[in-house]
Amino acid sequence: MLKKLSERIYYLPHNQETDRPILGYIKGEKYCLMVDAGNSRKHVELFMSEISKEGLKYPDFVAITHSHWDHTYGMDAIDAPSIACTYTNEHLKAMSSWEWSDDAMKARLKSGEDIEFCDTMIRREYEDRTKITVKTADIVFEENLHMDLGNVRCSIMRLESSHADDCCVVYVPSEKTVFIGDIISEDFHHGEPVYYRDKLKSLTENLRKMDFHTALFGHMEPLSKEELIGWLGETEIEVVE
Repeated sequence: MLKKLSERIYYLPHNQETDRPILGYIKGEKYCLMVDAGNSRKHVELFMSEISKEGLKYPDFVAITHSHWDHTYGMDAIDAPSIACTYTNEHLKAMSSWEWSDDAMKARLKSGEDIEFCDTMIRREYEDRTKITVKTADIVFEENLHMDLGNVRCSIMRLESSHADDCCVVYVPSEKTVFIGDIISEDFHHGEPVYYRDKLKSLTENLRKMDFHTALFGHMEPLSKEELIGWLGETEIEVVE
């Protein structure tokens, strides 16, 4: 069920069964922005159904926080221009050539291109993997992109993160809200989960400077700024590099 955070901000909560992350909605007077594209057409259809029930219009754009499958494989099902940073788009280009046979998926596990958790969840989300279509973004930016949706402004900003090299946040200053995707998570793709000291420090400093009350993390309930900064502080004991 869609949840209302403010007059301008809504979100569809995460679902752990098939690793579906939060999907966001920012309501401007002229344009509406969806945050992240979900992990499948079914995920997108659920989101669109929920916003329709609330009398909200179809989004005009969709912003992508990073390239991982659960945030991007629904892009092909969204009838609106997609926005991503150049790093995300390069990853999407690479994934667009992937094949989805058992042999191809096993080969990616062996090569390290993919990990067991994602492999399992993709198989769970897609009964028919021939339906997977990885799409590149329509609008690509380097480090920052600022949007005026009509009486509400937002910024899409790439920040350093241990989780991936293309992590972005979507910051809505007037609502004191930031969508952070999975930016506070570890790197799961190079052996044991790990945080990198310099990246963690940079991320913490950047988030501390931002004026917000609520952060929407991809796979949890919303966090206050205090909870988020506290979370990052606690991760210091897990840093190995």
